[in-house]
Amino acid sequence: MRLITHNMLSSKIKGVTNSFPLGIEAEKVVEKQVDLNVDFLKNMFPKIEWKALVSASRTMGYAELPEEVEPSKLDSEEFLQKFHHALLELHLEEGALVCPETGRRFPVSKGIPNMLLHEDEV
Repeated sequence: MRLITHNMLSSKIKGVTNSFPLGIEAEKVVEKQVDLNVDFLKNMFPKIEWKALVSASRTMGYAELPEEVEPSKLDSEEFLQKFHHALLELHLEEGALVCPETGRRFPVSKGIPNMLLHEDEV
């Protein structure tokens, strides 16, 4: 699971108000090379919850993103490379996503998060 996916997911458990961002328990992280697409990154930047991306990337062992960032950084080749790497090349292969309110663990197996809820959570 790429961090772009993580940045869009939240817990849908009934009654939960603090559902984002999901915590990450990483057991296996892999890097998969993806071609850099500057236009895609520039279009995705406003849709990304930055603090969640920074926290998730650090949990997965990548600490190269700045804590805060201005849109003007999108003109920097160095920044775009780091943003691209965190967003698209880091993959959570095995582990879990954790609801920040309830602590409910959603397993990630072979890069696929299982976000199915139990009957009493719907």
